[in-house]
Amino acid sequence: MITAALVVLFHVLGFVSSIHSIMSTRTSQGAIAWAVTLNTFPYIAVPAYWVLGRSKFEGYVVARRQTDLGTEDVERDVLDSVASYRDVRDERTEAARAGEALAAMPILRGNDVELLIDGDATFDSIIAGIEAAKDYVLVQFYIVRDDGLGRRLKDALIARAKEGVRVFFLYDEIGSYSLPNGYKQDLLDAGAEIREFNTRKGSRNRFQLNFRNHRKIVVTDGHVAWIGGHNVGDEYLGKDPNFGHWRDTHVRIEGPAVLKAQISFAEDWYWASDGLPELNWVATPASNGADSPVLIIPTGPADELESANLMFTHAINSARKRIWIASPYFVPDHSVMVAIQLAGLRGVDVRILIPDEPDHLAVYLAAYSYFDEASETGAKFYRYEDGFLHEKAMLIDDDVASVGTANFDNRSFRLNFEVTAVVVDAEFATKVERMFQDDFERSRLMEDGEYDAKPWYFRLGVRTARLLAPIL
Repeated sequence: MITAALVVLFHVLGFVSSIHSIMSTRTSQGAIAWAVTLNTFPYIAVPAYWVLGRSKFEGYVVARRQTDLGTEDVERDVLDSVASYRDVRDERTEAARAGEALAAMPILRGNDVELLIDGDATFDSIIAGIEAAKDYVLVQFYIVRDDGLGRRLKDALIARAKEGVRVFFLYDEIGSYSLPNGYKQDLLDAGAEIREFNTRKGSRNRFQLNFRNHRKIVVTDGHVAWIGGHNVGDEYLGKDPNFGHWRDTHVRIEGPAVLKAQISFAEDWYWASDGLPELNWVATPASNGADSPVLIIPTGPADELESANLMFTHAINSARKRIWIASPYFVPDHSVMVAIQLAGLRGVDVRILIPDEPDHLAVYLAAYSYFDEASETGAKFYRYEDGFLHEKAMLIDDDVASVGTANFDNRSFRLNFEVTAVVVDAEFATKVERMFQDDFERSRLMEDGEYDAKPWYFRLGVRTARLLAPIL
C-alpha cells in the first residue's frame, strides 16, 4: 500500500514538475527533455530537476523585484555621478549601445587598465592594492583555499583590518566548500565581515545547488578593481604538479568604471547578508590621467534576459575583422554556435584557444563535438600545451578586448553569476593581441579530421558528453 502510494506520488510530482519545466525552462530542447524524463522516470528525474533543472534563480529575482537588493537608489546616484565620463564619441555604434543596455551602464572614459598575465602578476597587484587601501576592501572569489596564497591574502586583509580599514569578504559556499572555519574565524577576529553567498537562502531555494557565484572581484575604496579568471589557491600560481603552469588573466581597472563592479558586489553582498555596506559612490578618474573607455557587465541567472549568452553572441556578431576567444571550456549553445559559423562564413578570423589537458573530463569530451561544425566555416582551434589554460578573454577586431570570469559554456551562459570587463581601446587591444600571439605559439593548431581519427569509443564518449551540455 505504501509502495503504491509512493509510486502515485512520484508520478504526480513528475507531472507537476514537467509543467513547471515547460513554463520556466529557457530553451525548448531543455523543456522537452525535462518534461519527457519527469513523466517517464519520475523517481530519479524529480529530485534531479529541483536540484539541477532550474535556470532562473527565483529567490534572487524576487529579492531584486521587491527591494532592488538595496541598490536602486545607489544605481541612480552612480548614473548621475558618472554622467560626465560617458563615452560620447560620434563613431559609437549599435554594438556599443547593445553592450550598455546589457550592463545598464554607459561605457565610461577616464580609466586606466592594466593587463595582468598569470598568477604572480595578478596577486602581487591585488595584495599591493589591499595594502594601499585607506577606507575599505571588497573581496569576492569563487574558490578560496587555505594554502600559501590563501593565507597570504588573509594576512594582508587582517593587517588592513587591524589598521581600521573595513574588509568585506564574500565567497561561494560550494566553490569554497573546503575553506576551514579557522580561516574565516581569523578574519572575523580581526574585524572583517565575511559571508557565504548562500544560494539556498530561503525555503523556496533550499534545493538550488546548481547556481553558483563564479565572480572574482576585488575593489578598494571605490577607485580600483581587479576582475579576471584567477581564484585564490596555489594552483593559480602554477604550484600544482598535476597542472604545472597555470595560464590565466586578470585586469586592474582604476577609474569611474569601477563603480559598476562595486554595484555587482553590493548586490551579491545584500543577498548574502540582508545589508548594504556604506561605500564610496563618487566617480573618480584614474590618477595617471589615462582615458580608456571601459564597460563592466555583470551577468547571472537572476537577469531578465540571458545576459551572458547575449553578450557572447553580440560580440561574435559585431566582429568584422577577427574574434579571438580564450576559454578553458568550450560548450556553446546553438545560438552562439551559429554566430561562430556565420562569423567564419563572412570572412572573420575566428580563433578559439582551449586547453590541451582537461580538468573536467565531460567538458573536455563535449568540446570535441563542436570542432568540426565550427571548422567547416573557417574557425580555427588552438590547444594550449604549456600547462593548463584557464583565462577567459576575447579580442574583437583591433580596438575591443574583454577579460572576465565567464567561460564559454552553458553554465556561464545561464547558471553562474559572472562579470566581464570590456575595454574599448586600441592600445589595450594591442596588448591583448600580443598576449594571444604568445599563447598561440605555445599551442597546437587542431587539424581537420582530428575528431574522426579518434577511436570509436572516444567518439562515443564525446557524443554522450554532449548530451550533458546544458548542465556542463
